[in-house]
Amino acid sequence: MSELSLCFTQQSTECTDLVSLMDGLGRSCPNLRNLHISSIQLSNEAVSALEGANLRGLCMLSLILGSKMTDAAVASIVRSCASLALLDLSGSSISDSGVGMICKAFPHTLSRLLLALCPNITTCGIQAATAQLPLLQLMDCGMSLRSNLQNEKQGAYFGEINGRIRLCPKLPTLKKQPMRQKLIIKHDNLKKLSLWGCSAIDALYVKCPELIDLNLNTCTNLHPGAAATSVPKSEECTCIWMPRYVDWCNKKPGSE
Repeated sequence: MSELSLCFTQQSTECTDLVSLMDGLGRSCPNLRNLHISSIQLSNEAVSALEGANLRGLCMLSLILGSKMTDAAVASIVRSCASLALLDLSGSSISDSGVGMICKAFPHTLSRLLLALCPNITTCGIQAATAQLPLLQLMDCGMSLRSNLQNEKQGAYFGEINGRIRLCPKLPTLKKQPMRQKLIIKHDNLKKLSLWGCSAIDALYVKCPELIDLNLNTCTNLHPGAAATSVPKSEECTCIWMPRYVDWCNKKPGSE
């Protein structure tokens, strides 16, 4: 078996022993290359068990909705995996420090990084990832940079990128983010960038010559006057949220 996908119920009564499950993967699936687990029971202890599983051949690792996962889980991942091409830790509680560990561990292999619904990540972590991961083609940070949390509706949030919908009815523990954050993204190979629901962003500059998909859905504090892009493929670029954003592709910051 080279690929395994496990999606557990999001009910609080769900009690699968993920530590034992992870530990047994090395014996039952020694050739595993793609692993996806969706569970609110994911924790640092469960991810740590991956180290003993000796799954060094993993190329794609998706561990989502685990709000108990912190930077300690990232440390276990970088010790367990040698050459990840895709890493999805959406719904976790990792911070900018965890993003830094990811950048140091997989600079020559990682092309897709998904960190949606990670409230402890700031613009510093996002900018570090785009600066230190030269092969990055897809990045999803939806709902990670949010302001006015007390006014936001609770429910199912979704981001559209890479053709899939994310339903996250239970959000991880929230860290108070700075109300207004400026984000600068410069990358030579990035093709898809999702910032859906990042209401803390009030200024954005994107310089990505290969960009063809930009999701700014419900970035409620971001306005065209405070945003600019340098996207040579602007005619091919799909911008979700406000169609008029395509009009300011290739605009310089502060230009009319």
